[in-house]
Amino acid sequence: MDLHDKSFHFSAKRIEALQRLHIYDSDDLLSYYPYRFDTISSSPISEWKIKEKVTFEAEVISRAITFRNGRFASTKFEVMHEDTVLKITIFNRPWASKLAMNSMITITGIYMGNHKVTAMNYDTKPLHDHEAVTPVYSTKEGIQQRTIRASIKTVYEVLQNEITDYVPEEMIRKYHLLRRSEAYRKIHFPESLEDTKQAFRTLKYEEFLRFFIAMELNKDEEGLLSYKQPKNIDITKVKTMISCLPFSLTKDQVDTLNAIINDMRSNVPMYRLVQGDVGCGKTVVAAFSMYACFLSGYQSALLAPTEILAKQHLASLKSMIKDSSISIEVLYSAMNTKEKKDILRRCEEGDIDILIGTHALIQDDVHFKKLGYVVADEQQRFGVEQRKALRLKGENTDFLLMSATPIPRTLAASLFSDMKVSTIETMPAGRKQPVTQLILENSFRSVLDEVNALLEEGHQLYVICAAVDENEAFKARDVNKMYVNLSKLFYPRKVGMLHGQMSSDEKQSVMDAFAKNEIQILVSTTVVEVGMNVVNATGMIIYDADRFGLSQLHQLRGRIQRGNAVGKCWLLTDNKSEDVKERLNVLVKTTNGFEISYEDLRLRGPGDILGTRQSGVPDLILGNLYEDTKMIEVCRKDAKLIVEHCDQTDYISIIESVKQRRAQSAYID
Repeated sequence: MDLHDKSFHFSAKRIEALQRLHIYDSDDLLSYYPYRFDTISSSPISEWKIKEKVTFEAEVISRAITFRNGRFASTKFEVMHEDTVLKITIFNRPWASKLAMNSMITITGIYMGNHKVTAMNYDTKPLHDHEAVTPVYSTKEGIQQRTIRASIKTVYEVLQNEITDYVPEEMIRKYHLLRRSEAYRKIHFPESLEDTKQAFRTLKYEEFLRFFIAMELNKDEEGLLSYKQPKNIDITKVKTMISCLPFSLTKDQVDTLNAIINDMRSNVPMYRLVQGDVGCGKTVVAAFSMYACFLSGYQSALLAPTEILAKQHLASLKSMIKDSSISIEVLYSAMNTKEKKDILRRCEEGDIDILIGTHALIQDDVHFKKLGYVVADEQQRFGVEQRKALRLKGENTDFLLMSATPIPRTLAASLFSDMKVSTIETMPAGRKQPVTQLILENSFRSVLDEVNALLEEGHQLYVICAAVDENEAFKARDVNKMYVNLSKLFYPRKVGMLHGQMSSDEKQSVMDAFAKNEIQILVSTTVVEVGMNVVNATGMIIYDADRFGLSQLHQLRGRIQRGNAVGKCWLLTDNKSEDVKERLNVLVKTTNGFEISYEDLRLRGPGDILGTRQSGVPDLILGNLYEDTKMIEVCRKDAKLIVEHCDQTDYISIIESVKQRRAQSAYID
């Protein structure tokens, strides 16, 4: 139900606050799960330990006084607890100065030693009236926990008797799951931690089940069971062309190419994922698979996320495929009208054998004479509808997805159950790895001499920021301010700026200038994550590194190891959390993308590491791809059973709900 429904009695201000949290209807609100649970356990002062969280009831015995320092405020007062005077400090709660003398309050805070407590919150409710377990939700500035809790309570009370069980009855009984309504009650209004465990188990199961049902439905919709005319490929010619390369393919590259060619020769459309670390040689495999397609008399299309990457693919393919009879071209939005018309005409007439392009390939005016093969590079950057639109320009087209965010083979086999998976793990011989250093301050002053030495040697530098503009609500170094500061610091060297708010032409101009070394220092957001292949750029500084996922940081530093010189990456953060240090040190210790993505899953959760948001597959909110391997396997099998018997009455409800939710969430960039 929509949040504006009159039965909820939500004010416009309340709805606006919830929408800031990306909550737009009752389903969003009920599935806005707590990220932790606070428990109250009162213990005697004699057992308190320094830096330990404590909760206690006390009497206010001194007037509260508030001190201000700019935008910050601290309020100090004294209380009596167990015949002991405790000194309380609470930050940014100026109204605490109105606490009445001799009033009784309940305080939760951190014990600092010497009878001092830094309070996190307080209220006037007696300790015994507090909930034993309190859910804590992610929020944003200006939105209080009580607003979220009250909203969830209102919606639950209105709808609790209308909440449908989508999980089939046989699975509820088989796995001793809770009813959906009961699971929501126990996760949002728990009476004990055991309640939360039961709720999590039920909701995780449903989440994974939906995920794999969507995967199975994708398999059906991709037409993977339809008949395809097998491609007749002269493998000898492919091998001869490969032998002309100045390097040898690795065993994984050879195995992957053979698997692709076997798929092309089969009578079922190929739907395969090739995953591998940055620099493992996926493009080489794609190039010779497209050459194999050309030998069979079909055209190929290579979909790239950016114009500069499309142009780089054009240069790479022409350097690798030394066959004068093949025509390889590129198409992108910024191309002039005359060139574009010529490309479109030749493609439709069949005079172009491999067409590389950006989203421009998907446009209605692009026609192929005989499209037989589509390759999507950085597959997670394209929506399911975009990929399907390009495939439909041919008939029963073979399809290859490429991803530089690798995950272990066994996990990939379970998650990507709707496609075949090839993994390239072995790196080309002689491939160097970048050196990464973690600096526990948000400044590179301690390594300025190293940075200057790198520039003095004629190399170039990336400086990555998490924000474009300065923002009080998002404390991070921003591109605009850093551009100004570094232009002064590194003068007379040329500093450039790049971010997603710039026009395509502006971005292209900056990237071209950096590629030509007309710009020595490029201050940028993560738009350089793909599509930048500047061999001379061997240094990278990443501000606020704690704000990025490990896999994304690994992708970023992959930009500085394109040549023979060893790249150097400096990760900067002033976040002193042990969890943050543990996470970032993974990048210091290893350059193996499989290990890194696995640690990302373990430490940070799935996020969108698999690009599922763009494939019409539900997000994983509670499910942990690292910890829940047994449940993943069970749900994968159950989903397959449900889709194979989709007309069974007990299965219809969950299949229809997945289709409906998927239709609402799938989108085209």
